[in-house]
Amino acid sequence: MKVKKIPMRTCVITREKCEKKDLVRVVRTPEGSVIVDVTGKQNGKGAYLKLSLEVIEKAMKNKALDRALEVEVPLEIYEELKSLLK
Repeated sequence: MKVKKIPMRTCVITREKCEKKDLVRVVRTPEGSVIVDVTGKQNGKGAYLKLSLEVIEKAMKNKALDRALEVEVPLEIYEELKSLLK
C-alpha cells in the first residue's frame, strides 16, 4: 500500500519545518492586499507562521512577514492571527 505524503512547510520566524495543517498562511494577493488564509489555497505569495502568541509578536516586532511578502503588513492582520489562537 502506498504511503500518503504529508506536506511540510517552514515557519518564517522559527525556521522550523512543520506539517502544513499546523501552520497558518498569510497571503499577499495579486492585487497587493494582505489576508490570512485559513484554507491554505488562496492565490498569491504566501508565508507560513506557527500559531503561537510568541511567534506572532516576534513577527510583528522584527517585520519578518513584511520581508517575506515584500509589502507592509497592516496591524489588523496580526490582530486576526491573535484571534485565531482563541
